[in-house]
Amino acid sequence: MIPEPAPTVRELLAFYLEAGVDCALAEQPIDRLAELDAPPPAARAAPAEPPRPVAAPAVMRGEAAPAPDVAISAAREAARTAPTLEALRELMQHFEGCALKHTATRLVFADGNPQARIMFVGEAPGRDEDIEGLPFVGRSGKLLDLMIGAIGLNRSTAYISNVIPWRPPGNRTPTPQETQICLPFIQRHIELVNPDVLVTLGNPSTQTLLSTREGIMRTRGRWFEYETGTRAIRALPTFHPAYLLRSPSYKRLAWQDLRAIAKALAG
Repeated sequence: MIPEPAPTVRELLAFYLEAGVDCALAEQPIDRLAELDAPPPAARAAPAEPPRPVAAPAVMRGEAAPAPDVAISAAREAARTAPTLEALRELMQHFEGCALKHTATRLVFADGNPQARIMFVGEAPGRDEDIEGLPFVGRSGKLLDLMIGAIGLNRSTAYISNVIPWRPPGNRTPTPQETQICLPFIQRHIELVNPDVLVTLGNPSTQTLLSTREGIMRTRGRWFEYETGTRAIRALPTFHPAYLLRSPSYKRLAWQDLRAIAKALAG
């Protein structure tokens, strides 16, 4: 039997990318074979310096994320102190309570006009967004641009963000703990933008922000009230553009939602 030829580097990279492995978790490669030749722990010399004390989880960089309840509390406290969007972005840049930050390339804060009357909120950045540092710039972003363009909007007249500001590895679904850690930041984000209309894109952002367990098929096209603590904002869930790319038959319903959004802005 003739053995199959070994895969090329290009083929291996394509396989890993298809499997969702498209980012490294360390800046330098680790030689695992060299570790086999290392002496056992008991034979190693004692460290020259005592270990450093553990720093405050929300403000100092560490190897492991703090406990979820500690991180959620720290996020609430940090978000509450942000007086402006610029201050909120700076706080999020230095927040160490979410492990997603250490596997993402950069913070994906927002795009568009913060003075706009309408704000769109999705779930989390993808690969293209992680590279560019802007939300909705991949295939789903191009579709979103077409969708809002159909009702006379663009990125200079709308504002766009996500519940999760860091890309989950391999575009996996964020865990409930990760969502709860990031929730105070997007809540403060919405409060500072203070739009007249809030559009939640897809099931995760709708359930997280509108405190509902119903699926997007039941919630889309229905008006909700999003409470900021100082006012109620009209909120409308609709399909995420990525879902419409997979299921184009639902674009008709999405168009109905867009027409309702345009009518609300006109009114």
